[in-house]
Amino acid sequence: MPDIDLIHEDAHLLVLNKPAGLLCVPGRGEDKQDCLSARAMRRWPDALVVHRLDMATSGLVLMARGAAMQRALGDAFAERRVHKRYEAIVDGALPVQEEWSVIDAPLMADWPNRPLQKVDPAGKPSLTRWRALSSSSAPDGKTEATHLLLEPLTGRSHQLRVHLLSIGHPILGDALYGDADVRARAPRLLLHASELGFVHPVTQQALCLQSPPDFFGASFPTARP
Repeated sequence: MPDIDLIHEDAHLLVLNKPAGLLCVPGRGEDKQDCLSARAMRRWPDALVVHRLDMATSGLVLMARGAAMQRALGDAFAERRVHKRYEAIVDGALPVQEEWSVIDAPLMADWPNRPLQKVDPAGKPSLTRWRALSSSSAPDGKTEATHLLLEPLTGRSHQLRVHLLSIGHPILGDALYGDADVRARAPRLLLHASELGFVHPVTQQALCLQSPPDFFGASFPTARP
């Protein structure tokens, strides 16, 4: 069993760094039983899931130790008291700037094409803040990509992926929403949950946990923003 990438551990909660391609919770079928929660429970039998990342997304996952802490942390997510930041590399060039922009586009399930989601006026309100850090061109001068910071202000399924697609800049390597070119330009979805911030429900200490993405090549700076 691969080692768990432990970012934070105390008597009440855990923060783990999930690799891309690993489920957060078990799926249907024997081949989908290996997941982050199962691995965590083998080491911490009281570990319980609080939130999830898509299988294709890497990064920080918060887990509770015990049902009472699961409820407390779940309430913090529901009341938007947890700061979440992601990093992504998207197709195309976006202007590098200090100001944050907002994507305001309601989302709903695309029922004929489940599990896909889609922008729809009848969907649930969905907000994403984004800021471009750097852009890069391939040697042929034709293909461009941009490194983004992302902050979902709501927590809809596939929100970041669909919102970026809706403005014409899908995440590279997105097998669900990208076209053949977008899928071919990266071996995995280039989306990583890089920061979690919240007040510890027991100690009242302000925690800010970070995990840099590992998918940057020579064309993108690795310095933290």
